Amino acid sequence: MDDYSLPTKFDPLIHQPSRLSIMAVLAGCESADFTYLVKITGLNKGTLSKHLTKLQDAGYVAIEKGYKGKYPHTSAKLTSAGRRAFKNYRRQYIAFSNTMRRG
Repeated sequence: MDDYSLPTKFDPLIHQPSRLSIMAVLAGCESADFTYLVKITGLNKGTLSKHLTKLQDAGYVAIEKGYKGKYPHTSAKLTSAGRRAFKNYRRQYIAFSNTMRRG
């Protein structure tokens, strides 16, 4: 039997479009710097910062701040909990996608 309730089980923190984009980028690399994330996600700096903070507060993302020479440098990476949460999200999304294909 097809389960059309699957979307109600998606992690709402990840399912939000901007955070989904951030998680997808970070899942594909070891870490990414803030400037790259702005460019690749299309988010402005304030919005990206807000969403990274939410993901960090949930334990999904680790933020590292430092300097490269004289310039501030911020990078983000998925924590092991973040990688597990994103893997689970993808699994649920694919299952729902397969349900829709059959329906």
